[in-house]
Amino acid sequence: MYKILISGYYGFNNIGDESILRAVVDNLQDRLEDIEITVLSQDPVSTAEKYGVKSASRKSMKSIVKAVKRCDLLVSGGGSLLQDVTSKKSILYYLIIMWLAQLFRKKIFIYSQGIGPINSNLNRRLTARTLSKVSGIVVRDEASKEFLAEIGVDPQRVEVTADPVLRIKPVPLIIGQEILRKEGIQIDRDRLTVGFAIRERKTDSEFVDELCIAIDRLVTEQKAQIVLIPFHYSEDVGVIEELEKRLGDKVCSIKHKYLTNEMLSIIGNMDLLVGVRLHALIHSAIMNVPMIGISYDPKINSFMKSIGMKAMCSIYDFNNQDFMEEFNKTIQHREVIKNRVQEKLVHLTKALDTNEEMIKKIMEK
Repeated sequence: MYKILISGYYGFNNIGDESILRAVVDNLQDRLEDIEITVLSQDPVSTAEKYGVKSASRKSMKSIVKAVKRCDLLVSGGGSLLQDVTSKKSILYYLIIMWLAQLFRKKIFIYSQGIGPINSNLNRRLTARTLSKVSGIVVRDEASKEFLAEIGVDPQRVEVTADPVLRIKPVPLIIGQEILRKEGIQIDRDRLTVGFAIRERKTDSEFVDELCIAIDRLVTEQKAQIVLIPFHYSEDVGVIEELEKRLGDKVCSIKHKYLTNEMLSIIGNMDLLVGVRLHALIHSAIMNVPMIGISYDPKINSFMKSIGMKAMCSIYDFNNQDFMEEFNKTIQHREVIKNRVQEKLVHLTKALDTNEEMIKKIMEK
């Protein structure tokens, strides 16, 4: 039996990263034979139960060392693990796990990661040196490949695919309808239902001010029904509560945590999704829901480009007038947009086969 250890940002109730793990585990199990999967997780018991895998604590060095020693292959990814913008320390954490694998002469595979931004020169050198010694590198977009070349990784060793979550299949809408009812949200099919998946830690920012005006205009001018959806629950609940405080009964929100399939179905019941969270936008693409992307990070721009669209703006230059124009344009052309996105998804999901094909070759060696 071939033992695979997966390292990533798992067990933190971030629906985006949990969706990645669901996709990676399913893809490995579907396409590779006689494997045993172990996941490093913040909540090993929950991860083992949810995904049917073995799990070890990502915060215990003793557990990490033990897990690395017993594996045959370390899979790092997906997600944006190798970057130092959101945290200057987390990149070192993921590199240290790879260094341990190298120390114990284990093979390492980078699985459809988004790489960068990495601002520290030291972190750039460490990343380049580490990745130059791994068995295979697959990134989720061209920007990541270009960045790796910039810091000194041979671009000929880097394959480009897509975010692994894109391979998750659409789910029935009835699941989300039942959840919305339990949350006290009654969808009115005579009105447009607009979901908002917002990432913003500063609740007094100009972005939040303009967002409130935009939502108020959607309700008053378009008679829209607004649903606020937390994708990283612990981080997103703050801005959701701020929007509820300012807008009152003009908005409703999801109050509980949900699994990947449940969140997919919730998104599927929207007529349009406004997303700052990358995986909210990816969920929209999977469920064939028109979207408006607002960027806080280059990964948003890269994803929107990959599906033939553009992010409307960033959180730093968002204004309600531009938003309303984009909203009206998106609703007017929604069928064209949906068809274009689905065509792009066919090519992107096929490209994801590269991960398992490369891992299979590594296993055979």
